Amino acid sequence: MHNKTALVTGASDGIGLECCKILAARGYNLILVSRRKSLLDDIADNLKNRHPAISCTVIAADLSASRAAQDLFQTVEKHGLKVDFLINNAGLLHNGFFTQLDLAAQEKMIAVNVLALTSLTHLFANQMAAGNGGHILNVASLAAWTPIPNQNVYAASKAYVLSFSQALHDELNAACSGVTVTALCPGYTATKMMDNPDQGGKLMVPANLLQSAAEVAQQGIDACLAGRPTIVTGLANRITVAITRLFSRMTLAKIAGRYYRSNMQ
Repeated sequence: MHNKTALVTGASDGIGLECCKILAARGYNLILVSRRKSLLDDIADNLKNRHPAISCTVIAADLSASRAAQDLFQTVEKHGLKVDFLINNAGLLHNGFFTQLDLAAQEKMIAVNVLALTSLTHLFANQMAAGNGGHILNVASLAAWTPIPNQNVYAASKAYVLSFSQALHDELNAACSGVTVTALCPGYTATKMMDNPDQGGKLMVPANLLQSAAEVAQQGIDACLAGRPTIVTGLANRITVAITRLFSRMTLAKIAGRYYRSNMQ
């Protein structure tokens, strides 16, 4: 019996890397995608040493580039690979006042968080539906549930991912395609996104509010394989989502704006 194959974007660190470790342990062959090929090569070697029965294919790609998703899909096909599990994890974040942040950087964020994710989902969902089905895990965020001033484009892009994934889950289920789509909504997670000078201001978050990337990845994969449309990781985050339904969106925006401006460095 051949191993199933998983493709993970943003596979070089954080939630993406933890997804690779979990899936490798479960016997999946891996296609690792990020911009840094040398780092991916090291990760692939390490995973193969730990799990000799799997194979790892490394593809360096900048998903903010024009037609990056189509080029990635064609590269996978040229390798003769069929993807059973797609994890759209790659994402960008910028903090600060919208009018003061670089426009090109925000356009790049939209290209990765929205356009590349949508295109890869379309391409691989069709391939999966034509085969034996499959699973797609789209990484959204707790930010998807609330308009967030000073992080507005990021939050809006993740709201798109959540809405898109939930709607597509229903579409593909109604079509009996055999393809399951799940939106993963983690809260604050201990990854480089929490402290990256390239993304503008740093949001100061108490350590006890941070989940580990491994915990988030595990919950996301389990939910996707179980066929769930949405997974909000962590009890505190699920309570937060429930609370958001009690207030108007402008009230939520004002609350979030005050919090982010007072905790941003």
